[in-house]
Amino acid sequence: MIFTFNSYMLRGYTLRLINKDVMQITVNRIARKANYTIGRLSIDGKYYCDTLEPADRGLTKEMSPEKIEKIKRSKGRTAIPTGNYRVLITKSRKFKEWLPLIFGVPGFEGIRIHAGNIPSDTRGCILVGRNRIKGQLVTSRAVLLPLIRAMTKALDRDEIIMLSIQ
Repeated sequence: MIFTFNSYMLRGYTLRLINKDVMQITVNRIARKANYTIGRLSIDGKYYCDTLEPADRGLTKEMSPEKIEKIKRSKGRTAIPTGNYRVLITKSRKFKEWLPLIFGVPGFEGIRIHAGNIPSDTRGCILVGRNRIKGQLVTSRAVLLPLIRAMTKALDRDEIIMLSIQ
């Protein structure tokens, strides 16, 4: 996939992407429950793993941050809005390791892709693993590390990593 010309806002700066190859990561949310959301993560159209997020409350990237905050306050743990986001690998202060960071998520800060097994392991982040137990993930770390390696290789090839939440 080639970006010919697009702009993205990152903390007040406009990032322009011109003629860059893209690693496209897609999360298709397939099971929306009261306390969690299960999804399928694919890389460039090929299934890679399952995901676990907080409850999907119908947020979209087009909503105002104020509306998103109001929904989060009234409903509790909430999955990030659907939409397209840029991803970079950065060192997490909380986890003390290099993890994918999702940029430009309205109403959220510090959203990452990381290991975890149950809904209480996330406050908005995307957990990766295998959904073999209802509402949970297993083999999370074993899935996360190769994902980070693949993303790092893409960045080393000067590719852009984009995440689509659907």
